[in-house]
Amino acid sequence: MATHGSARIRRLTLTNFRSYRSAACTVDRDLVVLVGPNGAGKTNLIEAISLLAPGRGLRRATLEDVAFREDDGETGERPSGNGWAVAAEIEGALGIATLGTGTQGPADEAQTRKFRIDREPASAAALADHLRVVWLVPAMDAMFAGPASDRRRFLDRLVLAVDAEHGARVNALERSLRSRNRLLEQAQPDPHWLDAIEHETAELAVAVAAGRAETVRRLSARLARRAGTDGPFPWAEIALDGWIENALLAAPASEIEDRYRATLKHARPRDAAAGRTLDGVHLTDLMVRHGPKRIAADAASTGEQKALLIGLVLAHAGLVAEMSGFSPIVLLDEIIAHLDPVRRAALYDELEKLAAQVWMTGADPVAFADVVERSAVFDIAPGRVIRRG
Repeated sequence: MATHGSARIRRLTLTNFRSYRSAACTVDRDLVVLVGPNGAGKTNLIEAISLLAPGRGLRRATLEDVAFREDDGETGERPSGNGWAVAAEIEGALGIATLGTGTQGPADEAQTRKFRIDREPASAAALADHLRVVWLVPAMDAMFAGPASDRRRFLDRLVLAVDAEHGARVNALERSLRSRNRLLEQAQPDPHWLDAIEHETAELAVAVAAGRAETVRRLSARLARRAGTDGPFPWAEIALDGWIENALLAAPASEIEDRYRATLKHARPRDAAAGRTLDGVHLTDLMVRHGPKRIAADAASTGEQKALLIGLVLAHAGLVAEMSGFSPIVLLDEIIAHLDPVRRAALYDELEKLAAQVWMTGADPVAFADVVERSAVFDIAPGRVIRRG
């Protein structure tokens, strides 16, 4: 059993968010089940929770996309006009607190997302001092067979859950790379400006790489504890396909920064011709192997890939708890219906060991029969959240 603490949401409130004009739910259990037909708003509810962590949430939606929209009877849907908000009263790493995020003003105007802790302005990273959130959603099912960008996004989400500043560094690196690319578009770019931007790019790239390398190292060690064991969720072998991340295992960061700056300088003609930077951590891939079968994850069957992904996400949730001292909130969207009875029972066992508050969604209430007695069950209908019992 877990010896760390557990973060819990006690009350969740949505205002002008997605399909909800206004909704609230009070929670007193570690297992939360959201049941309703497809399109009722189950995923919207857990997406709101994902926005209480640094980053863009489980759908990576724009601020405009998550705003409630209503039909005006003439021109179709339009923004509600009052911004949107998500708030939660939580028991977290620093005790009881109220976390909030949202926007103000019409959804079709330029907006900035705001964050609050106990009604006082805060940073996105500060939310992570109270609450960590991890998730598994259907869109992730094709990750192993998809492009490297999908796995890289997944990797950065893993890092962000343990290092709340990682997202800011990734965003800063993207801006720096765009600036370099624009300079290279010029017929005769100023070499001093290029030196300066490449200095910044290398510094940010190595910082991003260091976060990834450390997270993968720790997660690999956790996964290795299960190596050689049997179970419904096979253990994975993970590694990074990126020379900067791997070089950091054997050399100091300052040396790698110098090497990458030299690489960027030498590659200016090539990158100018390509219109983009062709070397760097923005191209890193996360390599995953099915441990028991010793094959690449994308060579496994669809069912095996799903089981492998579940095992990987559960191991990561355990790592977050280990590193932060508190179990994260775990969001599992439409996962139960795709598991056979054996894997379903195994999942519940793994979640109990994790001792986390888990929010699960599904269209079929029968799928949750094994845990309904110890769960807070909510029926979800368009715009409404109704507690059973």
